[in-house]
Amino acid sequence: MRNVRLRTLVATIGLMVTLTIFVSIPCGYFYLQFADRSHHLDHQSEQAAARVAKYVYLHRTLWQYQAPRIAELIELTETDGKNYALTVRDETGAAVASAGPALLAPVIVRSHPIVISGAVIGRAEAMSSLRPLLWQTGFAALLSAVFGIGIYFAVRVFPLTVLDRTLGALETANATIRDRSKQLQVQNERFDAALTHMSQGLVMFDSSARLVVCNKRYLEMFGLSPEIVRPGCTIREVLGQRVASGSFSADDFEPYIADLLAAVAQGTTFSKITNLQDGRIVSIVNQPTADGGWVATHEDITERILAEEKIRHLAHYDALTNLPNRVTFYERMETVLGHLRRSETIAVLSLDLDQFKNVNDTLGHPVGDRLLQAVAERIRSCVRGEDIVARLGGDEFAIMQVPSERPADITALATRLIEVVGAPYDINGHQVVVGTSVGIAIAPDDGSEPDALMKNADLALYRSKADGGGVYRFFEVAMDARMQARRALELDLRKAIVNGEFELYYQPIVNVKSGHATGCEALVRWHHPERGMIAPLEFIPVAEQTGLIVPLGEWILRQACAEAARWPQQVTIAVNLSPAQFKSRNLVPTVINALATSGLSASRLELEITELVLLQENEGAFVVLHQLRDLGIKIAMDDFGTGYSSLGYLRSFPFDKIKIDQSFIRDLPGKEDSVAIVRAVVGLSSSLGITTIAEGVETKEQLASLTAEGCNEVQGFLFSPPRPAADVQRTLGELGPRVEAVA
Repeated sequence: MRNVRLRTLVATIGLMVTLTIFVSIPCGYFYLQFADRSHHLDHQSEQAAARVAKYVYLHRTLWQYQAPRIAELIELTETDGKNYALTVRDETGAAVASAGPALLAPVIVRSHPIVISGAVIGRAEAMSSLRPLLWQTGFAALLSAVFGIGIYFAVRVFPLTVLDRTLGALETANATIRDRSKQLQVQNERFDAALTHMSQGLVMFDSSARLVVCNKRYLEMFGLSPEIVRPGCTIREVLGQRVASGSFSADDFEPYIADLLAAVAQGTTFSKITNLQDGRIVSIVNQPTADGGWVATHEDITERILAEEKIRHLAHYDALTNLPNRVTFYERMETVLGHLRRSETIAVLSLDLDQFKNVNDTLGHPVGDRLLQAVAERIRSCVRGEDIVARLGGDEFAIMQVPSERPADITALATRLIEVVGAPYDINGHQVVVGTSVGIAIAPDDGSEPDALMKNADLALYRSKADGGGVYRFFEVAMDARMQARRALELDLRKAIVNGEFELYYQPIVNVKSGHATGCEALVRWHHPERGMIAPLEFIPVAEQTGLIVPLGEWILRQACAEAARWPQQVTIAVNLSPAQFKSRNLVPTVINALATSGLSASRLELEITELVLLQENEGAFVVLHQLRDLGIKIAMDDFGTGYSSLGYLRSFPFDKIKIDQSFIRDLPGKEDSVAIVRAVVGLSSSLGITTIAEGVETKEQLASLTAEGCNEVQGFLFSPPRPAADVQRTLGELGPRVEAVA
């Protein structure tokens, strides 16, 4: 709006100047020329009147009639030009004589009386035409108009241009100022918001130790009133209020101020962590400023300190049982071993719960966790105060008994642990029973380093587990040798899978009635490049424990199907499956792939499982078995009678075959209980429509007994030992006559 008004004012001034020039110049010119001409006419008329008066005075009579002479008297000069005329009139106004041309209107007339002896006898008139003056005035008006327009534009455009630039610069400056003001306002608002909502309490003091800024958090932290703690009050007044509110110790009042002011004077940061009466922990950092004052932040670090303490605790203690963990146990063991005297010994006990996995699988992990807590409490109750108990992980515990000069104390502790830990537990309404196995290593005889002691205690633990569990065993040097041999076997086993050192052998399965081989069982053999042929009983358990049985089992399945596809159509192939293969969840695709790759009919493939598969993977195993049986594959129960729930499994799944374990066949026909078991199994299988196979048949007497009891198929060295794939065709051809000869 101001810009518009200013532009209008400048334009008005320019217009007024232009109009003034346009009017004043021609008017002034006309006025000056008119005045000059009037004066000139007055002078001429006066001179003419004087000349005529002189002439009349000398020739007084009848002068009116002497026009020629009068005309001569008033004749104009050349300098007067053509624009002037003179006329002499008598007292009546009649023209007596005239000089000069006829003039164009308008005409300006000036007259002067002709006086003789005081009497007016006539008048002399001088005249001039105004038309030339008007033309000149018009030309002057034109020039003044042009000049006025130039002046208008000069007055209007140039100032407005300068004005626009000036106003533009002013507007830009104003915009910049407004932007900076807005930015400053936003920054102030942000600063106020940050100051108000920051988690730390903040105060700022000037060089005279007077409060400049104090945020809301600071007042809330220490219960201070904003009416009292406000800008202008001193540091002593602020701390005095804190002493009154109980958030600052009166004993620390003077020392704190002295230390603070000394640090500020030196330009160094002054930090302090204080413990308040209500249990809070506050970190104070005083940072000097350039003007001699300082800014102090107060942060409640209670939760952080507690969290750090908890993290430190968790780093050294088990979260579930609150026992020292493996790291702490090793550190304390190393400390104790470093101070061990020659006459002293230290016992390290490694404990592992028996059947703990079954608790987790059947009752769930919450029950398992509660059981571990109860076990930890019972272990604590068995040891002395100076002994160290730790949970190493899972269901593994360790005890360091220090120091002991009587081995009987170690034995007594191990016995007490087995008894106390093995007692029944009532966990969330469930009656739980687990045992414990204990392995013991004694320093310094069994090792002087924590790693060596624990390794040997673990070896003794493995021995106690192998001996059935629920017992304790001391470390023996032979245990380490066996473990090293097992480790070497595991490494060689991994290489053997990659290098293809395995070979399948096949043992025929013979139909008792026809005497012909109905199938073969695939049995794996390992050709070790250095040790020669290694028996399955030596490497299969290692493969099971390490999980290598899964890739090995997949190879066996593919190889057996590929080789069986070249046999006669009526001959089936039986392949053993491991519990680990069921856990891999890739069993069904592997079987389908092996059948598709080899071209073997699914009806010719028999898969043998043990009761351990169903015991470990009950529900999931039945799902997989039904999927396999839906493909047309036969399922056989191997080692029947050696498990825990065989009859229940027969009701849960329609097995095609049952293999009677050779431990029952070995004592036939001399042992009545073995005969009774075989008779019961055969009778049960017959009533369920399940084929029975007796494995491990080595004598004619065993064959006769099995035939008498109604067993369907037999397998053993009596007919043929396991043969390599190249000999299977010949073995199958020779088997018929040989069976007849045996019969």
